[in-house]
Amino acid sequence: MSALDSLDDWPVDAVAAAVVTGDGSLVSTHGDLDARFALASVTKLLSAFAVAIAIEEEAVAPTDPAGPEGSTVEHLLAHASGLAFDDETVEAGVGETRIYSNAGYAVLARHLEEATGIPFPDYLRDAVCGPLSMSATSLDGPAGHGATSSVADLARFAGELLAPRLLAGSTHESMTTVHFPGLEGFVPGYGKHRPNDWGLGPEIRGEKSPHWTGAQNSPRTVGHFGQSGTFLWADPDLDAACVVLTDRAFGAWAKPLWSEFSDAVVAELRA
Repeated sequence: MSALDSLDDWPVDAVAAAVVTGDGSLVSTHGDLDARFALASVTKLLSAFAVAIAIEEEAVAPTDPAGPEGSTVEHLLAHASGLAFDDETVEAGVGETRIYSNAGYAVLARHLEEATGIPFPDYLRDAVCGPLSMSATSLDGPAGHGATSSVADLARFAGELLAPRLLAGSTHESMTTVHFPGLEGFVPGYGKHRPNDWGLGPEIRGEKSPHWTGAQNSPRTVGHFGQSGTFLWADPDLDAACVVLTDRAFGAWAKPLWSEFSDAVVAELRA
C-alpha cells in the first residue's frame, strides 16, 4: 500500500497529492490531479520564483530598497523586513527578527509592478506558469496567499524546486539557502523557533520541531504550507518532492497527520 493511500482516512472532503522526483517523474499520486484548490500561503513559493526571474532579468535586484526604511527585496522575500503579519505596520527593525509577513509579499508585488509596468499576476503567469505548463494556476488575490492551482501543476513546479530549469543554478541555490541566519521567529501554527531558517521565499526546515514536514525529512528540505490545508515540500537529499492539497483549513487536525504522512512518504522513498 502506498503512503498516499492513507489520505483516504484524513478528515477532509477532497484531497489530491503527488510525489515527484527531480526529473519530473511521478512516483505516486492520489485523487484528482486536475482539481483546483486555493493554495493560501503556498502561493509565496510561486511569487518568490516570479521575483527571482525578475532578478535574473535585471528588472529588480535583491538590494533594491523596498518596504520599511533600510529594507530590501531580499529582506521581504526572507521575512526579515520587520513588517507585521497582515499589514504594513513596522513591528521590528530590519534584520532583527523573522516576522512572517503577508504584507511583505504585497510590497514585493508592488515593487515588481512599478519596475516592470506589468501587473504581478500577469508577470507570474508569463514568467512561471506559462513555461512550466501550469495552465490551472492563477493568481486572483494577494501575492502572498491568493493563488489557485492543481496537484498536476504543482508537481511540475516541485520538480523545479529540486532541479531548476527556469532559474540559473546560482539563483536557485540562493533561494534555497538560509538568508539572515540566526534570526528567530514564529512558524504560523508551530510556535517560535530559534533559529527560524528561511530562504528567499521557501521555508527551510533546518532542525525545527515541531514542524509540518516529517521528522525524517532532511534539514535541507524546503517548501511551504498554506492555511487552506495545503503543503509542498522538496527534499534535495531524497531528490523528491511532495504536494498535498485539501479543502479543509489548517488546524489541530493537520498537525499530527501532516508530519506522520511525510515520514511515511520518506520511508517509502528510501525503501
